[in-house]
Amino acid sequence: MGVTLTESAARHIRRSLDKRGHGEGLRLGVRTSGCSGMAYVLEYADQVAAGDSVFESHGIKVLVDQKSLVYLDGTVLDYTREGLNEGFKFQNPNQKDTCGCGESFSV
Repeated sequence: MGVTLTESAARHIRRSLDKRGHGEGLRLGVRTSGCSGMAYVLEYADQVAAGDSVFESHGIKVLVDQKSLVYLDGTVLDYTREGLNEGFKFQNPNQKDTCGCGESFSV
Protein backbone atom coordinates (compact mmCIF):
# COMPACT_ATOMS: atom_id res chain seq x y z
CA MET A 1 0.00 0.00 0.00
CA GLY A 2 2.52 2.61 1.10
CA VAL A 3 1.99 6.30 1.81
CA THR A 4 0.44 8.75 -0.65
CA LEU A 5 -0.04 12.50 -0.89
CA THR A 6 -3.01 14.47 -2.13
CA GLU A 7 -2.30 17.03 -4.86
CA SER A 8 -2.65 19.80 -2.26
CA ALA A 9 -0.03 18.22 0.02
CA ALA A 10 2.34 17.64 -2.90
CA ARG A 11 2.04 21.28 -4.03
CA HIS A 12 2.76 22.54 -0.50
CA ILE A 13 5.78 20.25 -0.11
CA ARG A 14 7.12 21.19 -3.57
CA ARG A 15 6.89 24.92 -2.73
CA SER A 16 8.70 24.32 0.57
CA LEU A 17 11.46 22.24 -1.06
CA ASP A 18 11.89 24.88 -3.76
CA LYS A 19 12.13 27.59 -1.10
CA ARG A 20 14.79 25.55 0.77
CA GLY A 21 16.71 25.11 -2.47
CA HIS A 22 17.45 21.43 -1.85
CA GLY A 23 15.97 18.22 -0.52
CA GLU A 24 15.18 14.69 -1.58
CA GLY A 25 11.58 14.73 -0.34
CA LEU A 26 9.51 14.48 2.83
CA ARG A 27 10.38 12.10 5.67
CA LEU A 28 7.33 10.80 7.53
CA GLY A 29 7.61 8.80 10.73
CA VAL A 30 6.13 8.19 14.16
CA ARG A 31 7.52 8.54 17.67
CA THR A 32 6.27 7.64 21.12
CA SER A 33 4.50 10.69 22.51
CA GLY A 34 1.35 12.14 24.01
CA CYS A 35 -1.47 10.58 25.94
CA SER A 36 -2.54 8.20 23.14
CA GLY A 37 0.91 6.78 22.55
CA MET A 38 2.24 7.93 19.17
CA ALA A 39 2.73 11.17 17.24
CA TYR A 40 3.48 11.88 13.60
CA VAL A 41 6.89 13.30 12.71
CA LEU A 42 7.42 15.28 9.50
CA GLU A 43 10.72 16.67 8.24
CA TYR A 44 12.38 17.41 4.95
CA ALA A 45 14.85 14.74 3.89
CA ASP A 46 18.12 15.60 2.18
CA GLN A 47 18.97 11.98 1.42
CA VAL A 48 17.48 8.51 1.42
CA ALA A 49 18.70 6.52 4.42
CA ALA A 50 19.48 2.81 4.37
CA GLY A 51 16.28 0.91 5.10
CA ASP A 52 13.94 3.71 3.99
CA SER A 53 10.90 2.82 1.93
CA VAL A 54 10.40 5.43 -0.79
CA PHE A 55 6.97 6.21 -2.20
CA GLU A 56 6.48 8.74 -4.98
CA SER A 57 3.22 10.65 -5.14
CA HIS A 58 2.48 13.57 -7.50
CA GLY A 59 6.23 13.89 -8.18
CA ILE A 60 7.22 14.07 -4.48
CA LYS A 61 9.20 11.37 -2.69
CA VAL A 62 7.89 10.29 0.73
CA LEU A 63 10.50 8.46 2.80
CA VAL A 64 9.43 6.19 5.66
CA ASP A 65 11.69 4.16 7.95
CA GLN A 66 10.83 0.49 8.44
CA LYS A 67 9.72 0.87 12.08
CA SER A 68 7.25 3.64 11.18
CA LEU A 69 5.92 1.92 8.06
CA VAL A 70 4.07 -0.63 10.19
CA TYR A 71 1.97 2.22 11.63
CA LEU A 72 1.75 4.36 8.47
CA ASP A 73 1.04 1.84 5.70
CA GLY A 74 -1.99 3.04 3.74
CA THR A 75 -1.83 6.61 5.06
CA VAL A 76 -2.89 9.51 2.84
CA LEU A 77 -1.35 12.87 3.74
CA ASP A 78 -3.39 15.95 2.86
CA TYR A 79 -2.74 19.67 3.30
CA THR A 80 -5.76 21.83 4.09
CA ARG A 81 -6.62 25.44 4.80
CA GLU A 82 -9.67 26.17 6.92
CA GLY A 83 -10.04 29.85 7.72
CA LEU A 84 -6.89 30.97 9.51
CA ASN A 85 -5.80 27.38 10.17
CA GLU A 86 -3.70 25.37 7.77
CA GLY A 87 -1.70 22.21 8.04
CA PHE A 88 -1.27 18.56 7.25
CA LYS A 89 -4.10 16.08 7.88
CA PHE A 90 -3.42 12.37 8.22
CA GLN A 91 -5.89 9.81 6.92
CA ASN A 92 -4.40 6.72 8.54
CA PRO A 93 -6.42 3.48 8.27
CA ASN A 94 -4.35 1.98 11.13
CA GLN A 95 -5.32 4.70 13.61
CA LYS A 96 -7.79 3.46 16.22
CA ASP A 97 -8.02 6.48 18.54
CA THR A 98 -6.70 10.00 19.10
CA CYS A 99 -6.22 12.07 22.20
CA GLY A 100 -8.53 15.01 22.92
CA CYS A 101 -6.00 17.60 21.77
CA GLY A 102 -5.34 15.76 18.51
CA GLU A 103 -1.56 15.58 19.03
CA SER A 104 -1.23 11.82 19.37
CA PHE A 105 -2.90 8.60 18.23
CA SER A 106 -2.97 4.89 18.93
CA VAL A 107 -3.14 1.85 16.67
